Amino acid sequence: MLSKMFLNHKTKYPMHVAIIMDGNRRWAKKKGKMHIYGYKKGIQAAQKAIKFSVLNRLKMLTLYAFSQENRNRPILEIKTLLNLFFMALDSEKNNFLKYNIKLKVIGDKTYFDNNLQSCIFEIEKITRNNNGLNLNIAANYSGRWDLIQGMKRVANGVKKGFFSIEDITENMFSQFLSIDDFIPVDLVIRTGGEKRLSNFLLWHIAYSELYFTTVLWPDFNQSIFKRAINSFISRNRRFGRL
Repeated sequence: MLSKMFLNHKTKYPMHVAIIMDGNRRWAKKKGKMHIYGYKKGIQAAQKAIKFSVLNRLKMLTLYAFSQENRNRPILEIKTLLNLFFMALDSEKNNFLKYNIKLKVIGDKTYFDNNLQSCIFEIEKITRNNNGLNLNIAANYSGRWDLIQGMKRVANGVKKGFFSIEDITENMFSQFLSIDDFIPVDLVIRTGGEKRLSNFLLWHIAYSELYFTTVLWPDFNQSIFKRAINSFISRNRRFGRL
């Protein structure tokens, strides 16, 4: 059931929220802890965001977990991150089924080892027919990569005669991107105080509302999520109209 504070705003309630989960390492440093401690707490914050999205009937939630640029970090840190990602997915498998969540991992999955790829494939398969929250986790993702792989797929379709250049429209092209069940992003939330999009969902956020908070990701909670959505509700989205 929608929270009471949102009931009068159903028509303006966001369908698709995307979150840039920033600040895990800085949070750990402030606590005098190792980076892995911040990442583990960040997973708990992600679980809270997913639960909030289910309870408040969001149609789609996209979480930016690991960018292609993050691969420039030390090898040991990357291995730790991906191992935590594997364990988090595996441990949440039953909850995805219990809460009717459809999972999709977007990004270049060929970078992952066989165990992680198999885990992703299995969970995507068993949740494929779920019709509750659509949960996208962007891992080894880049907005520019997404556009390029989409253009390559379209070009290949034209080359093989499946369709012509004249058939290409915005809606048609959207079907070749990582999120092929195209629901434009209504609201982008970024934690951690930075005010940039960091190569995230470049096609999907053309008319998104942006919400930046200095809260570091491990401290993200239901109250902050509500604050971001209330900010969205208060805005007048004109889409170029007067």
